[in-house]
Amino acid sequence: MDKVVKNPTVFCDIDGTIFKYRKFETYLSTKPEVLPGVKESMHSWLESGVYIVLTTARPESLRDHTIEELNMSGIPYHQLIMGIGRGPRYLINDSEDPNIVRATALPLKRDEGFNYNI
Repeated sequence: MDKVVKNPTVFCDIDGTIFKYRKFETYLSTKPEVLPGVKESMHSWLESGVYIVLTTARPESLRDHTIEELNMSGIPYHQLIMGIGRGPRYLINDSEDPNIVRATALPLKRDEGFNYNI
């Protein structure tokens, strides 16, 4: 029996990862700057069936503004999770086969952008 290939899910932070880092108090008065390689990578993911979940510590009160920034910048995504903690983040996931890794972390240096094929 052939294994069913399931599309991956990417959880991606916004500030310092997609956009150049800005302090919360400057979001309404400054424009976001998309970091190198990000938009191209994310559109490639979308086209290949990746489910994109954006995460941010931005407060829920900035949801509409954040959506507007993402849309104006051409950043594709399926889901936006607001108000998560600013501390370390962990992804925990199960796997029916111990030889298959179902959770991976890709730590980045702030404001350097990324170019990942998923």
